[in-house]
Amino acid sequence: MKLAIIGATGLVGSVMRKVLEEQNIEFDDLYFAASHSSIGKELEFKGVTYNVKSVEDVIDLKPNFALFSAGAKTSKEYAERFAEQGTFVIDNSSAWRMDVNKKLIVPEINGSILSSDDKIIANPNCSTIQMVAVLGPLHKQYKIKRIVVSTYQSVTGTGVKAVEQLNEERKGNFNNKVYPYQIDLNCFPHGGDFLENGYTTEEIKLVNETRKILGDDTINITSTVVRIPVFGGHSEAVNIEFENEFELKDIYRILGNQNGIIVQDDTSKNEYPMPLFAMGKDDVFVGRIRRDFSQKNSLNIWIVADNLRKGAATNAIQIMQYLINNKIAK
Repeated sequence: MKLAIIGATGLVGSVMRKVLEEQNIEFDDLYFAASHSSIGKELEFKGVTYNVKSVEDVIDLKPNFALFSAGAKTSKEYAERFAEQGTFVIDNSSAWRMDVNKKLIVPEINGSILSSDDKIIANPNCSTIQMVAVLGPLHKQYKIKRIVVSTYQSVTGTGVKAVEQLNEERKGNFNNKVYPYQIDLNCFPHGGDFLENGYTTEEIKLVNETRKILGDDTINITSTVVRIPVFGGHSEAVNIEFENEFELKDIYRILGNQNGIIVQDDTSKNEYPMPLFAMGKDDVFVGRIRRDFSQKNSLNIWIVADNLRKGAATNAIQIMQYLINNKIAK
């Protein structure tokens, strides 16, 4: 098997390398590609040094899988060229997510819809992945009618420069700004770009991607995205209204039995999900599970996950593993 990582030197690309190493995934050849400024740089993987190649050079090597994390522009330029020669492209950008001809996948929720014809597969937005991982089995059991979600998103979701901004601000340097305002000791309701309807692109992604993954356009969804000064992951306060009645003990049972979900919910011991403890982990953590007494058949939950791992790198690698384990990719 020949595996390529496109955007290998970036924040998500580096986490992809780490997850591949931790999970001991077997392959025969590994290729790293990045922008022209990174070509020739050396990256180490399991004690072996690899030179970063151009994307053009990696296309010629015809990998079986190409994990893309180099932005939508790069994906639009190169993904189809890889796919045309039989490479399975798993793309972490926004380029293909809402394309009607491309699948948007969280393997535990809708991996079963994949086929060998799906040569370009979209990896959802980080905040969407962790939410649908929890809501998927609940929707199947009770049918979701409406979702109200507020996110509290890590600066790592913006990239290396945002991490640098926060680190510099904590040293007293406020000159380098990726965000429109200081992020340290602050939070602001702004993720992505503002649209004419008053929402941001990050908020609309949560709406459209959730409906697509769950396969139900009838779900009413509204969202507010907030950026906060943390590194460990994204947090979400989610209010769900179901069509059908539920018992809290069954919610705990369903989520407790779901692959990739860890229920952390013991308020007597102050146990609940936090980005501080989610950082570096592949699971999605859920807690503060409680009935919403203001609305019939409604539930409040708190969801946290490392946005660079399950929210990006890990989910992409899990898609690849699903293709291999289910003999979709041969």
